[in-house]
Amino acid sequence: MARMVVIYRTPKNAEAFDRHYFDIHVPLAKKIPGLRKYEVSEGPIAAPVGTPDVHRIGTLHFDDLAAIEKAFASDEGQAAGADRRLFAPDDSGVQMFLFDSREV
Repeated sequence: MARMVVIYRTPKNAEAFDRHYFDIHVPLAKKIPGLRKYEVSEGPIAAPVGTPDVHRIGTLHFDDLAAIEKAFASDEGQAAGADRRLFAPDDSGVQMFLFDSREV
């Protein structure tokens, strides 16, 4: 299983961010081919030390890294990527991590 973890910093207007994220972005992203599961953080984000400047974390599940690459090359993946730049236009406000995982 492979995952794409997207971490969004706290935006200037959290209410507008969430409205766009849940009303527009999530429905677009759920159309991405090969997406197996989409999880979103709920409630405050905590860290072992201090309070992080993180508002939302999205975790997208795919079969493998090749499936992620293929998914985001699709029209639906391109649309979701373009939409992300509308509600989180500053790349310093978002981090993305792609990785394969295994259960141990």
